[in-house]
Amino acid sequence: MSWRWWSGATDAAKKEDEATRGCQSVALIIGVTGIVGNSLAEILPLSDTPGGPWKVHGVARRSRPNWNEDHPVEYIQCDIADTAQTQSKLSKLTDVTHIFYVTWANKDTEVENCEINGLMFRNVLQAVIPNAPNLRHVCLQTGGKHYLGPFESFGKIEAHDPPFTEDLPRLNDFPNFYYTLEDVMYEEVAKKEGVTWSVHRPDIIFGFSPHSLMNLIVTISVYAAICKHEGAPLIFPGTKEAWNGYAIASDANLIAEHEIWACVEPKAKNEAFNINNGDLFKWKHLWTVLAQEYGIEKYGFVEGESSVTFAEKMKDKGPVWEEIVKKNQLLSNKLEQVGGWWFGDLIFSGSGYVASMNKAKEHGFLGFRNSKKSFVSWIHKMRASKVVP
Repeated sequence: MSWRWWSGATDAAKKEDEATRGCQSVALIIGVTGIVGNSLAEILPLSDTPGGPWKVHGVARRSRPNWNEDHPVEYIQCDIADTAQTQSKLSKLTDVTHIFYVTWANKDTEVENCEINGLMFRNVLQAVIPNAPNLRHVCLQTGGKHYLGPFESFGKIEAHDPPFTEDLPRLNDFPNFYYTLEDVMYEEVAKKEGVTWSVHRPDIIFGFSPHSLMNLIVTISVYAAICKHEGAPLIFPGTKEAWNGYAIASDANLIAEHEIWACVEPKAKNEAFNINNGDLFKWKHLWTVLAQEYGIEKYGFVEGESSVTFAEKMKDKGPVWEEIVKKNQLLSNKLEQVGGWWFGDLIFSGSGYVASMNKAKEHGFLGFRNSKKSFVSWIHKMRASKVVP
C-alpha cells in the first residue's frame, strides 16, 4: 500500500497525522470479512498508515475464515442484529477510537432493509459510544443507491441526472436504508461531544471477499471459469447500453484509504463523499480482459443471447462448479456462495452512471486507481487465494 498521494494533502491534515502518531489509534471494523472490511484489515495495521499505529478489532457474524487469519486483527464473532449479543461483546471495547461501519443485510423489501440495517447500526453505536471514552470518529459506508434509489425502485423512480454530487437532495419517494443509516448515525453521534463522522459512497466495488453479497469480480470470474470448463463462449449477459456505455468502479483498497483519510483530515469531518477510482471504462473492454485471463477466444455481446440473464445461465451449474473446485483444489464454496447472479444481472441491466470526485479532491484526497489494472489485480488475488481457478 502506497500513501504517496498523501504528500499532497493539506498542512492541517499532516499536523493532525503527526500529532496522533504518538498515541495508538484503535479501529473497530464492522464487517471485517466483507469486500472493504477485508481491505481495511490489511491496510490499517501497516506501519505507514496515517493516524497510526493502529490496533484493530474486527467484527463479523460468521466464524473467522481461513483467508482472513493472516490479518493482525482481534476477531470478534458477533451477530450485530442481536441487540443483547452486540451489547455484551462490543461494550467491552473501551479502547476504540474509530468505527468503520462497512456491512449491510439484505431482505426482501426495502422497508425490511431499513428496519434490519437501522437496528444493526444502532446496536453497534449504542454499545460502543457510551463505553469508549476516546472515540473520535465514525466512518459510515453506503453507496450509489443514495442517488439512484433502492434496487426495488429501479425504473420506477426518476433518479438524479449524473454526474452525481454529494449535495443532491434525497429521493424520498421510496424508502432507502442508506438514508436510515445516516439518520441513525446523526442521532447517536450527537449524544457524545467531540465525536465526528464521515459518509463514503462507493460505486461498483472491485475487491476481494468470498463472503460479499455484491462482489461482481468473483461473480463474473466464476462465470468465466464455467464457460472455459464447458468450452462455451463468454457471452456478456446484459444490455447493449451496459456493454457500450461508460461505467465507474471503486477499488476496495482505495475505499479503505478514503475512509482512513477521513479519520485524519480535519476538513473531511462531518462530510459525505463519493469515492471511485477517478476514471471511466466500458464493460466491452473489461470483458476482453476477462476473456484473456481465462483463455477464452469467443466472447462478447451477442444479440438475443446476451438477453439471457446470469440467473438463467447459471441455475443448473452447481455440479459443474463442484467439478471445477475439485479439479483446481479451490476453497470449497458452493456456487450460490460465490455467484452473486442477481447483482450481476442488476449491474448489467442498463447503462452506467457517473459520480463526481470533485468534493473529495477539493478536501485533499488525491488517491486514484486505474480501473483496468484494479480489475486484473483482484482476479489474480482471488486466484492466489484459491477462490477461483
